[in-house]
Amino acid sequence: MPSKVYYNSACPVCNAGIKDQRQRMEACGIKDIEWVDVHTHPEAVSEVGVPLEQVRERLYVKDPDGQLNVGADAFTTLWSRTPGQRWLARLLRLPVLKQLTHLAYNVFARLLYQWNRAKKHW
Repeated sequence: MPSKVYYNSACPVCNAGIKDQRQRMEACGIKDIEWVDVHTHPEAVSEVGVPLEQVRERLYVKDPDGQLNVGADAFTTLWSRTPGQRWLARLLRLPVLKQLTHLAYNVFARLLYQWNRAKKHW
């Protein structure tokens, strides 16, 4: 079972970030990831067991073992598998930086979600 990345393509910032990450990973030969766009496949959120709005707001990555990584943890999960980004994942997992990364991600994700709603992207 491959890892699955649940993202929202209706958000232009999110879509650009995922497109870049996907290209980086595929260029390194990483092909065992399923990229699930919840904008075009909203029923897929049932696989993570949270409401659609939560997945629209934050990135979700489900590991092959079924572990769910959300937000900043989702990004560090992807970066830890990507040559050239592993150092960033290790850095952002350090205790103090991890807390700051989570705080920054959560604030940014919330503001971005509100902006997308105001722009009626969905």
